[in-house]
Amino acid sequence: MNAKNIARTLSAVLIFQLGIGALLVFGDMKNGSLGLPSFAPDAPRLSEPIRPGDQRRQFTPSRDRPTTRPARDAGPLPDRLTLTREDGQWRLEGQIEDGDADRLIPQLDAADPAITELILQSPGGAVRDALALGRHLRSANITTRVLAGEICYSACPYLLAGGPTRDIAEDASIGVHQHSFDANTLLPAFIAIDSIQRGQSELMAYLIEMGIDTRVMIPAMATPAEEIYILLPEELRDYKFVTEDS
Repeated sequence: MNAKNIARTLSAVLIFQLGIGALLVFGDMKNGSLGLPSFAPDAPRLSEPIRPGDQRRQFTPSRDRPTTRPARDAGPLPDRLTLTREDGQWRLEGQIEDGDADRLIPQLDAADPAITELILQSPGGAVRDALALGRHLRSANITTRVLAGEICYSACPYLLAGGPTRDIAEDASIGVHQHSFDANTLLPAFIAIDSIQRGQSELMAYLIEMGIDTRVMIPAMATPAEEIYILLPEELRDYKFVTEDS
């Protein structure tokens, strides 16, 4: 291959990478996550009831709520994951942000009375912090629960998976979708894709470690970040989110 053909080939590769990179950046700006944008028809609002085969809904935590009715009206969730004790029960609620694992693990360990069961409610957030917190809950033997009418979306189900015993109310709302694993930055396409692949590998290893059926990643990876796939009660049992002891 002569120099002119080499230059053309390199130019074609560069244009291809720039095109993919532009799509990644566009998806990043649109969805707040590093991934390809979705061109599928808009899903119904989260307030619309789900039924088997019709489980993808729009996902805007600040705007949409599922049709389930919470057992208590505590107002909006905290902007950041917060540990509280209410009516004799420990609760971990709010958006999962970078650094929350390092911030909250000492609080979990220092809690008085000691935490044996933790109620979760979160729209999701930072995946790696959810995994770190989930591993800590498992090592501390802390049961996880989601109450009727409350939500656990996006990265929250991976935190939920950390409980050695997991109790999910029939009328709770548990949802999964695609994730990003690094801060939003302008990355070359091959670096971005490598980051996504490594992140998915870490997530799969975590699910296996926690005894969760990795088939749950099929609807998760097929659902774009601006939507959420609501798991049916039978799926929660099939994917082993619900434990036999709960």
